[in-house]
Amino acid sequence: MIGLGHFLIQTANFWMEHLLFINIILSIVIVFFERRDPKTVWAWLLVLYFIPILGIFLYFIIGYDFHKRQMFRTKEIEDAMYSAVRGQEESIFRDEFAPGDPRLRKFSDTVLMNLEAADAVYTADNDVEIYTDGKEKFRALYQEMEQAEKFIHIQYYIIRNDELWQPFEELLARKVKEGVEVRLLYDSMGCRKMRRSDWKRIRSLGIQVGEFFPALLGSLQLRINYRNHRKIVVIDGRTAFVGGFNIGREYLGLDPKFGYWRDTHLRIRGSAVLALHIRFILDWNYATKQNLFARDSYFTYRPEEKPGNEAIQIISSGPDSRWQNIRNVYLKMISKARKSIRIQTPYFIPDSAVLDALRIAAMSGVDVQVMIPCKPDHPFVYWATYSYIGDLLAAGAKCYTYDNGFLHAKGMVVDGLVSCYGTANMDIRSFRLNFEVNAVIYSARVARRMEEIFREDLKVCTQVTEYLYGRRSYLVRIKEQFSRLFSPVL
Repeated sequence: MIGLGHFLIQTANFWMEHLLFINIILSIVIVFFERRDPKTVWAWLLVLYFIPILGIFLYFIIGYDFHKRQMFRTKEIEDAMYSAVRGQEESIFRDEFAPGDPRLRKFSDTVLMNLEAADAVYTADNDVEIYTDGKEKFRALYQEMEQAEKFIHIQYYIIRNDELWQPFEELLARKVKEGVEVRLLYDSMGCRKMRRSDWKRIRSLGIQVGEFFPALLGSLQLRINYRNHRKIVVIDGRTAFVGGFNIGREYLGLDPKFGYWRDTHLRIRGSAVLALHIRFILDWNYATKQNLFARDSYFTYRPEEKPGNEAIQIISSGPDSRWQNIRNVYLKMISKARKSIRIQTPYFIPDSAVLDALRIAAMSGVDVQVMIPCKPDHPFVYWATYSYIGDLLAAGAKCYTYDNGFLHAKGMVVDGLVSCYGTANMDIRSFRLNFEVNAVIYSARVARRMEEIFREDLKVCTQVTEYLYGRRSYLVRIKEQFSRLFSPVL
């Protein structure tokens, strides 16, 4: 026992003697070798200074920067994508970009930016259906999956083994027996409450399962920040779903903690389905080390007739991306706004560029309206959200809290012409730290419908005024500022 005690004392002394040196090395790495946002740099420096031992472990667990790491490069699609993207770029440069609605011509540079930075092919033959209620969304999804003949590819951040998943699983098991290929990709952190026995049962049904960024030794999560937050379902290459709903009872409004769950999800038919399918396959290939691009049958679907006339670009972003593609398209849309901007998001923690763009738009006479939840699912993030709302109020924007349950919708509408909805929140975590996917929809019909939904939601909202905002207690303000500083890190 004496020997063990002496060893522990020596170990503690070693750490104490070398703690300053280790902190200095980490500080140099953070400041000089990693190209981080200044707020993130200062947050990590404070963590290392005030809690040096725990701060070191926190940095190695959640501070490692995955940015610019090419995780999803696949030679099979690069040549085809390059050809399609370059051809569309040339048509814009030659001023041959001719959307069906002439009012959309002013967004040609937005289309070009997405082509250049995100390789997002522009397709104009799509049909879009919008779902804001979980029961309606899953009813539509079940109907589409029932009609599947070849494959069902599913990707969700959260899956819970509850009353929503059980009929979902039964349907998939039945389709497997009919000869339909079913693949299910999940995020290890988002599905941490699922048991190994659950996945074993699911696999036994013939459902192929992939896990994104698996936990270490079964349950230890070292990648807290870098999560796959995408929600994609592709059926036979003809229909795709993307948006905010995950699989769990709360998304049906059955969790008393949240009450009614207000979200936004899209069903897409048309050529944009292929872009979502490619996104799924890239993630699946990375997680399972397979190569589904070798299967030509996944890319041969051609609709018998044009499903619709909505133009769409599918935008992906993540820590491996060179640019913050979804954040940049938000910035571009804000800069193009001349009349109105409507934003719905559960977490509003923009970086300085997005916040400045919104303030400038509001001060320039653009009607900027932002809607956030009235209740937090993560109090730390909610306090930071409320802090940023104050900056917008001072610039003349209008802000509202949704009082009819929990608001989880994620998107923006500009001038009643262009909308951007998907899985990304209006926060730094979605912009930089998580893997996300959004649909940029160039359609006045869809944009008007999104604005109508926004106006309907206003009926169950409370407007946040500068007077009410200013009456917060000093303790609340301290919480907000603390959360605002550390939310990009934690």
